[in-house]
Amino acid sequence: MKIFSYFCYMKSQTVFVTGGTGLVGSHLIFALLQKGYGVRALRRSSSNTLQVLKVFEYYSSEAAALFEKIEWTEGSLFDYAALCESIAGCSHVYHCAAIVSFEGGNKAQMLTTNIRGTDNIVNACLAEKIPLCFVSSVGALGRSETGQAVTENDIWQSEKGRSAYSYSKFKSEMAVWRGIAEGLKAVIVNPSVILGPADWKKGSASFFSLIAGGMRFYPPGINGFVDVRDVCRCMIQLVEEACYGERYILSADEWSYCELFARIAAGIHVKAPSVRIGYRTLRVACFLSGIMAGLTGKKALLTKETVQSAVRSNRYSNRKLRETIVFSFTPLEKTIEDCCTFFLKAKQGR
Repeated sequence: MKIFSYFCYMKSQTVFVTGGTGLVGSHLIFALLQKGYGVRALRRSSSNTLQVLKVFEYYSSEAAALFEKIEWTEGSLFDYAALCESIAGCSHVYHCAAIVSFEGGNKAQMLTTNIRGTDNIVNACLAEKIPLCFVSSVGALGRSETGQAVTENDIWQSEKGRSAYSYSKFKSEMAVWRGIAEGLKAVIVNPSVILGPADWKKGSASFFSLIAGGMRFYPPGINGFVDVRDVCRCMIQLVEEACYGERYILSADEWSYCELFARIAAGIHVKAPSVRIGYRTLRVACFLSGIMAGLTGKKALLTKETVQSAVRSNRYSNRKLRETIVFSFTPLEKTIEDCCTFFLKAKQGR
């Protein structure tokens, strides 16, 4: 009887999601709707909600019907009063909205959106007494001094080589920890590089487009990667099990970029990048990319921050998560296989 009552209660809940048109947000909305939650999602007036429908179509033949269940609310993270009104009556808030950029020209806007926006969400959740799940990043964590995998206990340090994005997520986390100290029920997740179908020209999804376009080079670094579906499942499970007052690294495994790019190339049936490009060459390419961006007005393909990330060996421990909840990560081989299938369908217009 208790299980049945909980199931009925869950079905009656409406949750609030920010960043619903992004990679994590769109997949999270899909997962929540699949579980029977009502979803109210914040969108800007310029947001392309059709991208969410495209994501739904990768996974369901009932995509249109699910998409129609979303209650969109137009607004801004900077309008505190409107945020309070929008989240009122919701059972939980999932804060996924953030600007992810490694270009100097976007620094001021990114810092304002990520830090001030999170501060407003935290204050709104405190005012309305609604629990929060915040999507941070491994970029907000410290670096291991011993070569061991980074854990949740490694504290972020302001040092050479840390990006403005990393700083913005660190400061955003501080807003959440401040909320927790003031009585907010909140959980923080720190994903590594998230892989999944989205806008194939942006973020990690652009790996597939670049390799399909004949990219010949790969950097020497190693990084942690995680399936976007796993990120969403973890978030929902951590909230449902009330794992508040903690943060959790979400990373399935570490792969070299050489291995990652080779797997993607095999999955989309093109030649794999075969030329290893080192740090000095990447710095020269970064310089030339900046010049081209200035001449054409287009975004630079390489920045100082992306170059530094591409040559590092980054490893992250998911031990704390696995000791907290029962959870198995999707093997990266399966993640890449699915992404390649989705990419080929999108390329063929299906």
